[in-house]
Amino acid sequence: MNLNSKIPKEFYRLFASKYMDYYQQFLIAIYEESGRSYSLLGLTEMECRSIMNERIAAQTLDWSEEQFDEEGELLTKANMASVCLKHLEAWGWLRRDYDEILDSYVVSFPEYSQMFVELFARLHSEEPTRERESVLAVYSYLYTYSGDKEKNNEILKSAFNTSRSLLQMLANMQEGMRGYFDELSRQKSFLGIQEVLVKEINNSDSRKYAILTTTDSFYRYKEAVKELIDQNLSENEARKQEFLDGRERLRIKIQEERGEENERLHNGFAVQLRKLERAVGLCEEAVNIIRMIERQFDAIERRYNKLIEQKTVFASRAAARIRYILMEGAMEEDRTAVLINLLNRSKKQDEILKELGRRMRVTERFKIVTDQSLYRKKNSEKKEFYPQSVKQAEEAGEMGEFILKPLYTRREIDAFRRKNERDGVFTVTENTVRSMEDLEKLFFVWQDAVEIADSGREITIGREFENREGYRFSELKIKE
Repeated sequence: MNLNSKIPKEFYRLFASKYMDYYQQFLIAIYEESGRSYSLLGLTEMECRSIMNERIAAQTLDWSEEQFDEEGELLTKANMASVCLKHLEAWGWLRRDYDEILDSYVVSFPEYSQMFVELFARLHSEEPTRERESVLAVYSYLYTYSGDKEKNNEILKSAFNTSRSLLQMLANMQEGMRGYFDELSRQKSFLGIQEVLVKEINNSDSRKYAILTTTDSFYRYKEAVKELIDQNLSENEARKQEFLDGRERLRIKIQEERGEENERLHNGFAVQLRKLERAVGLCEEAVNIIRMIERQFDAIERRYNKLIEQKTVFASRAAARIRYILMEGAMEEDRTAVLINLLNRSKKQDEILKELGRRMRVTERFKIVTDQSLYRKKNSEKKEFYPQSVKQAEEAGEMGEFILKPLYTRREIDAFRRKNERDGVFTVTENTVRSMEDLEKLFFVWQDAVEIADSGREITIGREFENREGYRFSELKIKE
């Protein structure tokens, strides 16, 4: 029977209550205090009411008017803890048992209720949850299993669940990044782009991404995790073969001893045979779980690389959008630019400009003022004003045309790439980067390979190097 079938029908009435937030905080407080309690018997109802009263005192609930709950009971500051505790017990969130030793009722949490309360605690907590979605956690589980004498498969199941949570977290990051792409494309001003960038930097996904790339670096522990996977696979295969050989020897021995009428001996052989068969089954189960972890980890690596690519493209598009607005301006918001475009498309452009010049009655010729304009004294003689037609502006192309150009020519970058190619494979070693220029050229080679990657190109990022000059960079291979 699953836990869902054990949930009472009135269990979900908590979510329909206008005091839902208070109920959740009461449950969290009681759950945390029961874990810290020195009593092995649990918290009594009096202790629960005391904990709830402390939470009520810290709240800013207005008691000036009469308040009734969903059951029609009048709530006051004095009886709210008792009424809420009674509802939580009646709805099935808490279990109420009488303890003869304490001579009072003791409160406990059913298993299905614990899951909801732990979820409430995470939702109300502002601290990021790292332990559930961490490369270090997967590494720790695999390392623990490799050193475990009993080879408990539950450790491997925990590693698989953690890797699945990490994969889902990366998928959620990708979906969130797509949303920021849409927001960025809709912005028509520099301030709008700035707001999108600030939101992207401060969201929870970006904080988790920062953890993955620093203290919980994926590439730092990727090879170690793969080595542990291979090690555990080989050890399980060896153990499985050992148990199979032992089972075969025991069967031969049973055949040889079949003629003897010794029931006790036969029963002992049967027990040993069942143990060996169970051990073989556990080894097969462990191999299957490790294989699933390996597939999950390969998917995690692909997701992580794709996320890095999305981050790079997002930064490039933001820079391109900023450059476009600075160069062209927001056409929809600048009425002067709209008027000039209308004049450029009109067949009577010259007539309109002459009439405009006659009516404006100004003598100073228009000037374009930019950030590079210098201050100059006004000339005493003034020229007659005559409007000029504005040259047709070139239409804006794709956003990629406005991406900031590198500081090096294509010839210099290609020369750097040919210099580090071995048999047609661009390979980065510890001696590749000797100066800041080499490091920047390496970045442009990697950026070009990622942005125009096709199906025929293999990109591999390995461990991290740090040479004598103090430059830190990752091992990179690009195979055409």
